[in-house]
Amino acid sequence: MSAEAERKTETIPEWKREEVAELTDFVESYNSVGVVNITGIPSKQLQNMRRGLHGSAELRVSRNTLVQRALDSVGAGFEDLEEYVSGQIGLIGTNDNPFGLYKELEASKSPAPISAGEIAPNDILIPEGDTGVDPGPFVGELQQAGASARIMDGSIHVTEDSLVAEEGDEVSEELANVLSELGMEPKEVGLDLRAVYSDGVMFESDELAIDVDEYRTDIETAAAFARNLSVNAVYPTEQTAPLLISKATGEAKSLGLQAAIESPDVVPDLVSKADAQLRALAAQIDDEDALPEELRGVEAPATDSAAEEEESTDEEATEAEPEDDDDDDDDEDAGAGLGAMFG
Repeated sequence: MSAEAERKTETIPEWKREEVAELTDFVESYNSVGVVNITGIPSKQLQNMRRGLHGSAELRVSRNTLVQRALDSVGAGFEDLEEYVSGQIGLIGTNDNPFGLYKELEASKSPAPISAGEIAPNDILIPEGDTGVDPGPFVGELQQAGASARIMDGSIHVTEDSLVAEEGDEVSEELANVLSELGMEPKEVGLDLRAVYSDGVMFESDELAIDVDEYRTDIETAAAFARNLSVNAVYPTEQTAPLLISKATGEAKSLGLQAAIESPDVVPDLVSKADAQLRALAAQIDDEDALPEELRGVEAPATDSAAEEEESTDEEATEAEPEDDDDDDDDEDAGAGLGAMFG
């Protein structure tokens, strides 16, 4: 604790000192600690959110000045969170990684009505259709709020999609009443993560808002390209060595066939190839005796189709290798690792 922090602590009442000590213990007990905005969340809902976090994270609410003292007391980089301590906030601690925490908090948010004087979190659109409200003064309220509305078929209809507030606008009392009457809940209530400090790194909320599926796809694609490059550059790794050996085996066999090298592994294919060439030549001669007598009525020996096709398909095989089943398994393993990273 710094000398300045000690002086501050000595001058505050006992209950505040105890609160700072508890907040300090709270910060030190978790791998990741963040600041969340709790503005506008009713007390009952906040308690429900606390219970919902049980087992994965813990929320602690206190006076901002005491939170700042605790962060300053802990130091070790946590004091950098002080710049996010303003308004109605709470501290949240978890042993999960910041990405997993952000994902959990976003998933826990729920729709809620918006009140007069609040700022629209996004564009508010009243959709075209039957409101289900009987004819009456409400049609005028809709029109005053900026919606195109009229009475049709015994009820009030919005005749076209109507933008009644843009993101950042202050919601008027008239608009709030209209939205409430329509049962619209244009905002989300939940814990808004401002920043998290974890393992010496500060993460702001926009840095944590990533598309995990897209990120996983990018990683898998990069891994496939890397395997392809390794195979084409003949750079052996644990993942590509089997592919390189298989490719080299095929190329060696193809060379043996083309050069008529009498290797034990190639001789059966050489015999089959010679037999096929002889039969093809005999078929071009208009003479039934063109084919040697000992081969007449004898079925042509089976050939190694993979070896015969090696030369023509080698380049395609090399390009396709990174996409085979084994590589799919590798990609699944990579995906599992990403799952653990992002929660």
